Parts: sequence; C-alpha cells; structure tokens
Amino acid sequence: GAGRTALLLAVAGDRDATALLLVRSGADVNAQAANRDTPWLLAGARGRTAVLAAMLDAGRVDYTIRNRYGGNALIPACERGHVEVVRYLLAESDVDVDHVNNLGWTGLLEAIILAEGDTAHQAIVRLLLEAGADPELPDRDGVTPLAHARAKGQGEVVAILLEAGATR
Repeated sequence: GAGRTALLLAVAGDRDATALLLVRSGADVNAQAANRDTPWLLAGARGRTAVLAAMLDAGRVDYTIRNRYGGNALIPACERGHVEVVRYLLAESDVDVDHVNNLGWTGLLEAIILAEGDTAHQAIVRLLLEAGADPELPDRDGVTPLAHARAKGQGEVVAILLEAGATR
C-alpha cells in the first residue's frame, strides 16, 4: 500500500548486497513510493555509495524525480554529512549541484543550515564549491550561505566560502 518496492526496502534496510543484486537484475531505481522516496533518492540520503554506483552503471536514473521536499539525491547527502556520496555524485552523475528544493535550499545551504560546521560538512562545502556550486545563491528569504555560516559561528565554513569568492 505504501508503494515500496523490494529495492527500496533493501536500500532502506541498508541491505547493500540485496540492493546490488536487485539493481543488476533490472529493478526500477526510479519507482516512487507513496512518500515520494525512490531507491535512487534514498540511497543518496542513506549514504549508499556502492548502490548509487550500481544504479548509475545500469543507466536508468531519472534525474527529474524529486523527494517529498522537492530535493534530489545530493541535497540530503549534504545535510547528513555523507562525504563519499557527495564526492561520488558530483564526479560521476548528472545531479544538479545548485538544485533548490521546496524549502528554498540547495545542498550547500543544507550542509550549513542543518549542520554544525564539523569536518565532514566542511569537506562537503569544499566539494560543492569545487563542483561549481554558487556560493552566493541565497535561500528563499535572501540569506546567503556565507550569512548562514557566520550566524551559526562556523568559522571554517566561512573561510571556505570566502576563499571561493563569496562576498555577502
């Protein structure tokens, strides 16, 4: 009734071997459950790099499908500190680094607003900026990543943003 496929359940249950077998067997990586999760989107949110790689190798990822927050696979990975997933998605996929979700946030903004500036999130901010994320792209209230980082006292993140050309 919730529309969860075997692949989605395998990803949700951190059953990578099962998920990999299902992907290789042709399971739909884009099947959307009632809560709008797909195996692809959830694998990003859960930090499942190997599963994401198998899905990309299968060549069936639909980048237009969004989660319940209007986000892509990158945004929750940024928020949750999944450095390797962020690195992988930026290097190997066609994910939009500046996609804005329904909250008005990008992956860069989520890595700042919903985190505390720890080393994992610092690495993610660097990766996003190196991949071309716009350091000046504000949230829907006009607040920039730099202003959020300053307000949260994230000194290292502020320095990274300034080095990348952020000015406001």
